[in-house]
Amino acid sequence: MLVNSKRMLNKARDLNYAVPAADVFNLESLKGVLNAAKECDSPLIIALAEVHAETLPLKECALLVKYFAENMEQDIVLHLDHGFTPSLVKEAVDCGFTSVMFDGSSLPYDENVRVTKEIVEYAKKHDVTVEAEIGHVGSGAAGASSEVKESAGEDTTELTTVEEAAAFAEATGVDSLAVSIGTAHGNYVGTPKLDFERLKDIRANIKIPLVLHGGSGTGYENLNKAVSLGISKVNIYTDLMNAAKNAYEQEIENMDYFELCAVSQKAVTEKLKEYYEVFMTKKSRE
Repeated sequence: MLVNSKRMLNKARDLNYAVPAADVFNLESLKGVLNAAKECDSPLIIALAEVHAETLPLKECALLVKYFAENMEQDIVLHLDHGFTPSLVKEAVDCGFTSVMFDGSSLPYDENVRVTKEIVEYAKKHDVTVEAEIGHVGSGAAGASSEVKESAGEDTTELTTVEEAAAFAEATGVDSLAVSIGTAHGNYVGTPKLDFERLKDIRANIKIPLVLHGGSGTGYENLNKAVSLGISKVNIYTDLMNAAKNAYEQEIENMDYFELCAVSQKAVTEKLKEYYEVFMTKKSRE
C-alpha cells in the first residue's frame, strides 16, 4: 500500500525503531528493496535522489512504485531524496510521490526556512509529507555518492545544534528533520564518530521524527544505538550498491547479463534485510 510517511515515522518514533529509506535508480534496485520489505514484512521508504532523476525520471518511478505498492500488504512510501531544486520537488509532488525532502542545508538559515515553508505549504495541499535538513551531512552527490568520505564527526561546525533544530522545525512545519551528528555520504575512511549526546539532546527537544543520512558504512552498532536514541528513518544507498557490485563482480565470468541482474538484485535484498534487523523495524508489527 502506498502511503505518506507521517503515520509510519510517528509510529517508529513512538515505538523506538527506524524505517530504512533505500535509494534506488532502476528496476532491479527497486525490486531488490521491495523484496526485502516483503520478506521482512516491514514498511519501506523508497527514495529517489534528485541526482538520479535523469536515470529514472520522476513519472516513471512513480508509476512503477504505485504498481508494486498496490500489490503489497506492507506500507510503502515513495520519497524524493535530497531535492535541491524547489521546482523539481513540486514536480515530484505532482507526479505522485508521497513524501519529499527539500535539502536547503547549503543555504543561509533564513533562506532555508523560507523555501522549506513554501514547499511544506505546497505539499500539504496534496497530503504529501516533507523532510528537511538542518546542519549538513558530509559531502557527496545527494546521498548517492560512492566517493571516499571522512566522517563529518570531526568537524562540529557542520553538526546540528539543538537550538537551530528546534527553531527550524517550529518555523517550517516539516514532518521530519534530518540531523547531522557525525555521519557522511559515501564510503568511510576510518571509523565514524557519532555524537550521541547531541542526538539525545535534539531528541528531547524535537517532537517530530528525526532522520539520519549517510547510514552506509556507519556500522551496525552505531546505527542500532542511534535508532535506540531517537532516529526514526535511516537512509541507505552505498552499502546496497556495493553489495550489488560485489555480487556482480564475483559472477561476471560465469553468468550472462540476465543472470547477473538477478544476482545483483538478490544481493540488494539480502543487504537491506540486515538493516531491517539493525533498525529493529519488526517492532512495526506490534
